[in-house]
Amino acid sequence: MGSWDAALDAAGVRDERLRADFTRQRRVVARYRFPQYAAVRLLLPRPTVPHLLAATAFMHHTDNLLDGDGSLRERSTAYERWAGQVREALASGHSDHDVLRPVLHACAARPRLAERIEAFLEGAAVELDFAGFGTEADYQRYVDAWSLPAFMLPADVLAPTREPAGFRDACRAFIDGSQRLDFVNDLADDLRAGRLTLPRDVLDRHGVTRADLVERRATAGVRELIARQLDDARASLRAAHALVGHLPAAHRAFGRALIGMEEATADAARAKGAGLLVSSARPAVPTAVRLLVREYRKRGQ
Repeated sequence: MGSWDAALDAAGVRDERLRADFTRQRRVVARYRFPQYAAVRLLLPRPTVPHLLAATAFMHHTDNLLDGDGSLRERSTAYERWAGQVREALASGHSDHDVLRPVLHACAARPRLAERIEAFLEGAAVELDFAGFGTEADYQRYVDAWSLPAFMLPADVLAPTREPAGFRDACRAFIDGSQRLDFVNDLADDLRAGRLTLPRDVLDRHGVTRADLVERRATAGVRELIARQLDDARASLRAAHALVGHLPAAHRAFGRALIGMEEATADAARAKGAGLLVSSARPAVPTAVRLLVREYRKRGQ
């Protein structure tokens, strides 16, 4: 995968404390989603790697504050404190926080990233008091307010200096497919946490109740509901392949791998079917390895 120290050097990270900060955030991302982390290290040019990991770790840290333990008031207080720290850091260019120092370095290299962070912070209320979706339209508003701004953080690191026409639409297609896939694939964990992430009107359309899902009833309606949600996710991911054409050549192999991993997860979820009410699906390790090897051979194309 190449030397991490060499990646830090290539990204202009010289200060020892800052190098340690970047290294901590690298470990966070590796624990969070190792296949995607492996794709970052294997497929992206060295100067891009630390900044992408910093943006991803920041997104993950913020999401954990919003979804963490505690009452809504406690989580709101913790988030407002964090948002204040972030905005102060962006305004001053300095921070004592080990998550923010790498982000500030990334913003210096990519000034547009600061605007992305502000949009991300503004959408956080949607996630903070999440109470489910009444309709598919509610879900789409959630994607626009929260999921898309979150994805635009790492996407901005990958984008050309001047954002091309159609780039944001392609990013939205990707995150719609990825978010929809996450919601159906993580049904078991979300239901155990008391969250129903599928729109109620979609359940009604298939004659499915929340109790059916909680009690793991593999009815015909439940099976059809899961299959249709995965079909919709797959359709958005197909549209997301347009994103690759908007990326610099050096980033395209990673873009293809990112989409390919989501498609492989969707395939694994479809094979599991109603078993998703018990646990999530993951692509087989050989599938992920083949995908990474194929894209490694096609780097620069």
